[in-house]
Amino acid sequence: MTELDGQVLQQDEHERPAAAASETPPTPAPKALSPRKIAILDHANRFADARAGWRDRAAFFHGEDACYLRFLIPPGSRVLEIGCGLGDTLASLQPSYGVGIDFSEAQIALARTRHPNLTFVAGDAEDPATLAAVTGPFDVILVLDTIGSLDDCQQFIEHLHPLCTRETRLVIGYFSHLWYPLLKAAEAMGLRMPQPEQNVLSPADLRNLAQLADFDPVKSEQRVLSPLRLYGLGRFANRFLSVLPGLRALALRHYLVARSMRCVSDDVRSATVVIPARNERGNIEPAVQRIAEFCSDIEIIFIEGHSRDGTYEEMERVRAAFPDHDIKLMRQPGKGKADAVFTAFDAARGDVLMILDADLTMPPEQLPKFFEALRSGKGEFINGSRLVYPMDEGAMRFLNLIANKTFSYLFSWLLNQRYTDTLCGTKVLRRSDYLRLKAGKAYFGDFDPFGDFDLIFGASKLNLKTIDLPIRYAARSYGETQISRFRHGWMLLKMVVFAFFKIKAI
Repeated sequence: MTELDGQVLQQDEHERPAAAASETPPTPAPKALSPRKIAILDHANRFADARAGWRDRAAFFHGEDACYLRFLIPPGSRVLEIGCGLGDTLASLQPSYGVGIDFSEAQIALARTRHPNLTFVAGDAEDPATLAAVTGPFDVILVLDTIGSLDDCQQFIEHLHPLCTRETRLVIGYFSHLWYPLLKAAEAMGLRMPQPEQNVLSPADLRNLAQLADFDPVKSEQRVLSPLRLYGLGRFANRFLSVLPGLRALALRHYLVARSMRCVSDDVRSATVVIPARNERGNIEPAVQRIAEFCSDIEIIFIEGHSRDGTYEEMERVRAAFPDHDIKLMRQPGKGKADAVFTAFDAARGDVLMILDADLTMPPEQLPKFFEALRSGKGEFINGSRLVYPMDEGAMRFLNLIANKTFSYLFSWLLNQRYTDTLCGTKVLRRSDYLRLKAGKAYFGDFDPFGDFDLIFGASKLNLKTIDLPIRYAARSYGETQISRFRHGWMLLKMVVFAFFKIKAI
């Protein structure tokens, strides 16, 4: 299950980050191998011809591994796999451009024969000379088991930054330290290919190493209770049981997704505030008055949803009354908040897209915090949370409060990221990320009339770093709530089941 690595990439000069393109550092001299590395290299070369046979014997486990990796890494991505072995896992990901690096010349020769459409390079990923000879960026850098064979994991991860952009995700897969005795016993009984001595790393160790190397953990997952098929019971256990709280701690596999903090960019210069409104006449002018100038270029899009109280006419009056503001008006073509928000997003021109509910229960004065959290790189998907600070009396009914807290726990588990409030109307992301989210929307389909879960699930699928931003939830001063606690509560329960099968039980 374990391989070592080396590293390569290619990239046109115009695609490289500006700092990396400004000057080319001298290529370091090749690094001498440690005695441990020499032993690992000898082992990899000796077992190269037998590796395909061992992999076939463990086909069920490798299939389970690849199943989750295909969820994390969409087809058509630019993928670098470090420690690629025979290249079978890399090929299963269907990359648009795939590069595999491995320490073993013998295994690389076999990989080139098995997968001639991919690029394979022999080299030691811990050698600066190997890394200096390649250019990026890649969408995904995959390190599968190789982390166990490295001499200095932190330094290795640090060397990956030049191969990254803001959107690049580092995916590390490794076996649980709790399984280490069982895996060594399986080797002794001839049930598993012999392996050199490995680093024993827990999920917490991997997160710590990533942080020390300036990679920010986005999410982690533990899966695979059974590496054996067991007449179909293995698939059932891995899909439905290994993800449950408590049992997941016993899983064989753990995965970490992280992003480079050295590639975080503050290049956003403009914002679009989308305000969906239905029967909100009395809140239109206050919304404009209360939005602060948190950046130099703010576009406000009011999108009206078949009101009966003259909301659209009020929007026209307010636009004329504030000629110094960039205010645009739209009428949504369909029904529901999701239709309104995404229609406006498609027409928006800002670098940052922000949703502000027209009831103004999320104070518009809080929008600068959302913009700064995204601009600074602290998060890539900023989600408002109404359930941290005390809220105004009457702002949320008791049953709604209980339901919101319950669903926040469920969705935090489903998405492997912390959510304290999934239904706060204010959500903020880059327009470029929204376009990527929209391009991958077919995975989930049209399931969400609110739009909140389209964004939340889409952000999770893109492995965006989510930040919960607490706000002071205010009582509505005009109009009536358009939420039906029982009808919409039932819809939320269906969302939980939907998310379980599309995100968790895969």
